[in-house]
Amino acid sequence: MDRIGDISLFLRVLDLGSISAAARSLDLSVAVASQRLRRLEQQLGVRLLHRTTRRLHATPEGAALAEQGRTLVEDLEALATDLRQSGTEASGTLRVTTSASFGRQYLSPLLPEFLRRHPRVRVSVDLDDRVQDLISAGYDLAVRIGALADSRLVARRIAANRRVLCAAPAYLDRRGVPATPEDLAAHDCLILTGSQGRQDLWRIADRDGREVSVRVNGRFESNYGEVLRDAAVAGLGIALHSTWHVCDDLRSGRLLPLLEDCRIAETGIYAVMPQRRLVPLRVRAFVEFLEEQFGGVPPWERDAGSIAAPVSRRASRSSRTPASSRKREVR
Repeated sequence: MDRIGDISLFLRVLDLGSISAAARSLDLSVAVASQRLRRLEQQLGVRLLHRTTRRLHATPEGAALAEQGRTLVEDLEALATDLRQSGTEASGTLRVTTSASFGRQYLSPLLPEFLRRHPRVRVSVDLDDRVQDLISAGYDLAVRIGALADSRLVARRIAANRRVLCAAPAYLDRRGVPATPEDLAAHDCLILTGSQGRQDLWRIADRDGREVSVRVNGRFESNYGEVLRDAAVAGLGIALHSTWHVCDDLRSGRLLPLLEDCRIAETGIYAVMPQRRLVPLRVRAFVEFLEEQFGGVPPWERDAGSIAAPVSRRASRSSRTPASSRKREVR
């Protein structure tokens, strides 16, 4: 920064025509200004000024420094101004990444209001079901769902992520209704695949509070939740879905909730950020905005009364496995 300051002084000397005038404009003594100019020449190894009796003139090297250095100093001053303003007003480009389904359904509709509230902010949104490295990819923030593992990140929970077992009426009419978690092992289940592998081990607490780990199988799997949701609606099997993903289908009856007297572990929806000593105001503003929009009862649960009633416990065609332990796995 000393060198940038010295270049700024050099430019002021050229603009005003003398060291004394430049020193006065910067509230420096002439001796200090002269010393700084000599230091700059020594550091660069060239002479920058010709001194005449009436005026100072730039040498060819000084002219080259003035031409390119002026842009550098002006850009740095503009950046400093923007940074000072960003301390009191959200500004700059907010780079966000989140899953395609959640981003399209719930984040995208909120962005116009956020931009209206913060007119100096620009938003760049990347919808991708892959977990991105926020630091190397240069993201300010990710909205992530489920368990978090990266200790280099800071996370704030913005909503609960409840999950539900569900299937289409046509599938249940054809295959029967599972009455216990163990029954799922004999059903066609829709399996999520992705960065954490094939998620075919479903952990469910039965009505007595015993945890059952059921190894499920089926003819259909995908790394994209929207595809699994479409497959469930089409009657291809039983899905384990977040309620935010299928709430409209549950309300309309296209999907019916199953095993509602059992409990599936709740996870969270998080705003995840790289660790920083100073979090940009645009990031803080966006996290607070998400907490405002999703906090308390999230939008996908605000009309919970209209969600279809659970399927009555009809006789299941699945065989039942005796409950012999407090925690077990069904294959």
